[in-house]
Amino acid sequence: MTTLALSTPKRAFWLAVLFNFLWINASEVFRYFAFVMPLMRSTLPQIHDVAPMNLPVFMVWGMWDTVLVLAATGLSWVLLERFGPTIRNALYAGSAIWATVFVILWLGLWNMNLAPTQVILTALPLAWLEMIIAALIVRWAMMRG
Repeated sequence: MTTLALSTPKRAFWLAVLFNFLWINASEVFRYFAFVMPLMRSTLPQIHDVAPMNLPVFMVWGMWDTVLVLAATGLSWVLLERFGPTIRNALYAGSAIWATVFVILWLGLWNMNLAPTQVILTALPLAWLEMIIAALIVRWAMMRG
Protein backbone atom coordinates (compact mmCIF):
# COMPACT_ATOMS: atom_id res chain seq x y z
CA MET A 1 0.00 0.00 0.00
CA THR A 2 1.38 3.40 -0.98
CA THR A 3 1.01 6.37 1.29
CA LEU A 4 1.20 10.02 0.37
CA ALA A 5 2.61 11.00 3.76
CA LEU A 6 6.27 11.83 4.04
CA SER A 7 8.40 9.18 5.69
CA THR A 8 9.69 9.96 9.17
CA PRO A 9 13.27 10.93 8.10
CA LYS A 10 11.88 13.24 5.40
CA ARG A 11 9.46 14.79 7.85
CA ALA A 12 12.30 15.30 10.35
CA PHE A 13 14.48 16.89 7.67
CA TRP A 14 11.76 19.33 6.59
CA LEU A 15 11.06 20.14 10.22
CA ALA A 16 14.75 21.02 10.60
CA VAL A 17 14.57 23.18 7.45
CA LEU A 18 11.52 25.00 8.80
CA PHE A 19 13.01 25.68 12.23
CA ASN A 20 16.36 26.66 10.73
CA PHE A 21 14.58 28.99 8.30
CA LEU A 22 13.02 30.78 11.25
CA TRP A 23 16.19 30.71 13.38
CA ILE A 24 18.70 31.73 10.71
CA ASN A 25 16.54 34.52 9.29
CA ALA A 26 15.97 35.97 12.77
CA SER A 27 19.67 35.65 13.61
CA GLU A 28 20.85 37.20 10.34
CA VAL A 29 18.45 40.15 10.63
CA PHE A 30 19.40 40.74 14.27
CA ARG A 31 23.15 40.55 13.59
CA TYR A 32 22.92 42.87 10.59
CA PHE A 33 20.75 45.56 12.17
CA ALA A 34 22.20 45.42 15.69
CA PHE A 35 25.89 45.09 14.87
CA VAL A 36 27.09 44.87 11.28
CA MET A 37 25.22 47.79 9.74
CA PRO A 38 26.03 50.30 12.53
CA LEU A 39 29.67 49.17 12.72
CA MET A 40 30.14 49.34 8.95
CA ARG A 41 28.55 52.79 8.81
CA SER A 42 30.64 54.13 11.70
CA THR A 43 33.97 52.72 10.51
CA LEU A 44 33.52 53.30 6.76
CA PRO A 45 31.73 56.68 6.54
CA GLN A 46 33.73 57.59 3.43
CA ILE A 47 31.87 54.92 1.42
CA HIS A 48 28.61 56.35 0.12
CA ASP A 49 25.57 54.30 1.21
CA VAL A 50 27.61 51.60 2.96
CA ALA A 51 25.48 48.81 4.46
CA PRO A 52 22.22 49.97 2.88
CA MET A 53 18.83 48.43 3.46
CA ASN A 54 16.43 48.80 0.59
CA LEU A 55 14.31 46.42 -1.48
CA PRO A 56 17.08 45.14 -3.82
CA VAL A 57 19.43 44.56 -0.86
CA PHE A 58 16.62 42.92 1.09
CA MET A 59 15.97 40.57 -1.86
CA VAL A 60 19.64 39.59 -2.06
CA TRP A 61 19.68 38.93 1.70
CA GLY A 62 16.60 36.75 1.19
CA MET A 63 18.52 34.67 -1.36
CA TRP A 64 21.56 34.54 0.96
CA ASP A 65 19.42 33.35 3.86
CA THR A 66 17.75 30.70 1.71
CA VAL A 67 21.08 29.31 0.52
CA LEU A 68 22.43 29.48 4.08
CA VAL A 69 19.42 27.63 5.52
CA LEU A 70 19.66 24.88 2.92
CA ALA A 71 23.44 24.56 3.32
CA ALA A 72 23.39 24.61 7.13
CA THR A 73 20.53 22.13 7.34
CA GLY A 74 21.65 19.84 4.52
CA LEU A 75 25.30 19.67 5.49
CA SER A 76 24.51 19.21 9.18
CA TRP A 77 22.05 16.46 8.28
CA VAL A 78 24.62 14.61 6.17
CA LEU A 79 27.38 14.96 8.76
CA LEU A 80 25.17 13.89 11.65
CA GLU A 81 23.75 11.01 9.66
CA ARG A 82 27.25 9.85 8.72
CA PHE A 83 29.02 10.33 12.06
CA GLY A 84 26.11 10.07 14.48
CA PRO A 85 23.71 12.64 15.93
CA THR A 86 25.71 13.46 19.04
CA ILE A 87 26.06 16.93 20.52
CA ARG A 88 29.80 16.80 19.86
CA ASN A 89 29.21 16.02 16.18
CA ALA A 90 26.63 18.82 15.97
CA LEU A 91 29.28 21.20 17.34
CA TYR A 92 31.76 19.94 14.74
CA ALA A 93 29.18 20.25 11.95
CA GLY A 94 28.17 23.78 12.95
CA SER A 95 31.80 24.83 13.26
CA ALA A 96 32.72 23.34 9.88
CA ILE A 97 29.83 25.08 8.15
CA TRP A 98 30.69 28.34 9.92
CA ALA A 99 34.32 28.14 8.78
CA THR A 100 33.31 27.25 5.24
CA VAL A 101 30.78 30.04 4.84
CA PHE A 102 31.49 32.86 7.26
CA VAL A 103 35.23 32.71 7.88
CA ILE A 104 35.89 32.63 4.14
CA LEU A 105 33.42 35.48 3.52
CA TRP A 106 34.64 37.78 6.28
CA LEU A 107 38.33 36.96 5.81
CA GLY A 108 38.01 37.84 2.12
CA LEU A 109 36.20 41.10 2.91
CA TRP A 110 38.74 41.99 5.59
CA ASN A 111 41.65 41.17 3.27
CA MET A 112 40.25 43.61 0.67
CA ASN A 113 39.75 46.32 3.33
CA LEU A 114 35.97 46.05 2.93
CA ALA A 115 35.32 44.99 6.53
CA PRO A 116 37.00 46.54 9.55
CA THR A 117 38.50 44.34 12.25
CA GLN A 118 35.82 45.41 14.75
CA VAL A 119 33.11 44.07 12.43
CA ILE A 120 34.99 40.79 11.97
CA LEU A 121 35.44 40.36 15.73
CA THR A 122 31.71 40.91 16.24
CA ALA A 123 30.22 39.13 13.22
CA LEU A 124 32.25 35.91 13.34
CA PRO A 125 31.41 34.82 16.91
CA LEU A 126 27.73 35.59 16.35
CA ALA A 127 27.75 33.66 13.07
CA TRP A 128 29.45 30.73 14.83
CA LEU A 129 26.71 30.68 17.45
CA GLU A 130 24.12 30.83 14.66
CA MET A 131 25.59 27.78 12.89
CA ILE A 132 25.99 25.83 16.15
CA ILE A 133 22.34 26.37 16.99
CA ALA A 134 21.36 25.46 13.40
CA ALA A 135 23.26 22.16 13.69
CA LEU A 136 21.68 21.49 17.09
CA ILE A 137 18.26 22.11 15.53
CA VAL A 138 19.07 19.47 12.91
CA ARG A 139 20.16 17.08 15.65
CA TRP A 140 16.95 17.74 17.56
CA ALA A 141 14.84 17.05 14.46
CA MET A 142 16.78 13.84 13.74
CA MET A 143 16.35 12.60 17.30
CA ARG A 144 12.66 13.50 17.24
CA GLY A 145 12.13 11.68 13.95
